[in-house]
Amino acid sequence: MQIQVVESSADVRDFHRVAEHIYANDPNWIPHLRQDIEKIFDPKRNKLFKEGAAVRFVLKNKQGQPIGRVAAFVNPKTVNNFDQPTGGIGFFECIDNQEAANMLFDASRDWLAKRGIEAMDGPINFGERNQFWGLLIHNFTDPSSYGMNYNPPYYRTLFENYGFGLYFEQYVYKRDLFIPAQPIFVRKYNQMAVDPKYKITNIQGKSWEQVAQDFMTVYNGAWGGHEHFKPMAIETARKTIKALKPIADRDVVIFVYYDNQPIAFYINIPELNEIFKYVNGNLNLWGKVKFLLHQKLNPPETMVGIVFGVVREYQGKGIEGAMIKWAEDYVVVAKRRYSETILTWIGDFNPKMLRVCENLGGRRFRTLATMRYLFDRNMPFKRAPMVE
Repeated sequence: MQIQVVESSADVRDFHRVAEHIYANDPNWIPHLRQDIEKIFDPKRNKLFKEGAAVRFVLKNKQGQPIGRVAAFVNPKTVNNFDQPTGGIGFFECIDNQEAANMLFDASRDWLAKRGIEAMDGPINFGERNQFWGLLIHNFTDPSSYGMNYNPPYYRTLFENYGFGLYFEQYVYKRDLFIPAQPIFVRKYNQMAVDPKYKITNIQGKSWEQVAQDFMTVYNGAWGGHEHFKPMAIETARKTIKALKPIADRDVVIFVYYDNQPIAFYINIPELNEIFKYVNGNLNLWGKVKFLLHQKLNPPETMVGIVFGVVREYQGKGIEGAMIKWAEDYVVVAKRRYSETILTWIGDFNPKMLRVCENLGGRRFRTLATMRYLFDRNMPFKRAPMVE
């Protein structure tokens, strides 16, 4: 076996061919879009390259066939947010062979160590946590959601045999939208409905600039105060909303206002993998034609809640449940658009949000894991700290 750095266009094709080989006989596999992956490794489109770095490796067998791949990266936003400088690995795919996996892990470790890194997390993204993050460890029978990782069960063994430990588990919840909201949420919704200072609405009729402004306000108000928190700038909010715009359904991007100030959001998108399963991982011209065709003929029946946020002073007031009830009345019942919702993963280090999901009637149906490998094998391993 031979490992090499991805440099040429042929290497990039081999990088994608690995996944095609691994999942050739897996009916549940829906490939990530090549364009989404390539955007991560394009310095012109990923601003993390300004201060960070990334590399990709492909592993080939004696016949020159690609049988494994991995990326290693240093994220300047998070590298020093831990007890030791920590890098990441991601986009890992490999045949069921420990020696092959070890070669990929070794190459990543050595590349990171040369840059002063002392630990690596994986499989994670060279970017935000809402995509390409985590190792699937429970529920290998349901197709994955757009941007969420999917892998064979043996990957966990490959990671653990190398020496990775469980840093935190990631829980994905699903909720049947035709099950009425719990009575307590109905009461909270009714209380808010008679208070003229509260307003729950979607983004129909709003400019994308206003959506970005409101998103930034709620984001900073909801997560501000946590350790290592860096306030979101308006430029980042605009970029986030710009990425959301092509796939958004304005009916299910929901905000709550108090005295005309944004205090909460519930951001949903259609389950794009219900359409992307027809494009075979490539949104080229033909892929776009197929996407548009199936979007019209087979619109998604599932929506994905990609983020909940409530400004801290309004937390604990049942606002999350009120947004669920509003969506039930104005989207599920009124328009019969969606039948179920998936809530994007929440780490086991955040029991408060886990309780929110369970109180909203969500059932835990998929588990992923973020694994960590310490380069100093004598160093004590610590799980992710809990969020208070």
